[in-house]
Amino acid sequence: MKGAWVRGIRGKNDLELVSLTKRYGDTVAVDGINHLFAPESYVCLLGPSGCGKSSTLRMIAGHETVSDGAIILDGQDISGLPPARRGTAMMFQNYALFPHVSALDNVAFSLKMKGIAKADRQARAMKLLDLVDMTHLAARLPAQLSGGQQQRVALARALITEPSVLLLDEPLSALDPFLRIRMRAELKRLQRALKITFIHVTHGQDEALALADEVVVMNNARIEQAGPARDVWGTPKTEFVARFLGGHNVLSLPSGRFSLRTDEIAFGATGHEAVVTAVEFHGAHVAVTARLAGDQELLVRTPEAAFYADPKSPGDAVRLRWDESCLHPVAP
Repeated sequence: MKGAWVRGIRGKNDLELVSLTKRYGDTVAVDGINHLFAPESYVCLLGPSGCGKSSTLRMIAGHETVSDGAIILDGQDISGLPPARRGTAMMFQNYALFPHVSALDNVAFSLKMKGIAKADRQARAMKLLDLVDMTHLAARLPAQLSGGQQQRVALARALITEPSVLLLDEPLSALDPFLRIRMRAELKRLQRALKITFIHVTHGQDEALALADEVVVMNNARIEQAGPARDVWGTPKTEFVARFLGGHNVLSLPSGRFSLRTDEIAFGATGHEAVVTAVEFHGAHVAVTARLAGDQELLVRTPEAAFYADPKSPGDAVRLRWDESCLHPVAP
């Protein structure tokens, strides 16, 4: 079905950021970051608003100028090239579809600008719409499409230029939670089929962990930690990463600061004395917040059945225990 087109896409190019910097006056939005993206990988740039992830993406795309440093794609510094000559394509957060032309013509637009004949560009656009399962809606205007359908059209439009790298700026933020989960699976399927690098900006931890081969966590214009999703979540290197990714407590002990996963703490007859301060039902598990002596609070995630076999309420005195091997040192 789509294999012939997929084999035609180039996708084995390295993308490297070298001391990449973006300044807006006296404000440093991206501060000399260095990173090599593995070819044919799905990478999520993750971090809070204002951390520099969108500015990084827009510099790669050519929609922001580079203050210092370089963007190397397939051995060439592309940081001075216009967007259309970079070998990248960007899918915008609001999709930016032309409202008065069909889905088919939206996808084919960049080929029209290159002077490609109508029959040829529409044939190529239909192949892309087939890739995202939208051929049956090719004649509809964007206003006649759902949010998820508009996203598929925007994806097809970005991919028709056969980019080496696809850049996605919070592509799922406008979707409802159920559709967001469906589209996550669709994005991952496409990335694997096309065998090109996807760089996806998000502030959603669950989204990044679900999608990414590599998570790049940014904070204060710098990269705090990067690596396979499981490694970054399981062994955060800094206090910020531990807290931002969720699922971790940060404990201050005489020997330093340590992360401790919320599911590695248990209630018991012995252990550290604490007082329950909050209880939240989360379906398959219950989140219990308890305050240790010295006012440190820990979040404990316990299976729903285990919690209701011995329920806890705010104000209850409890004891918490954990294996010391579960403590991982983190930098401030």
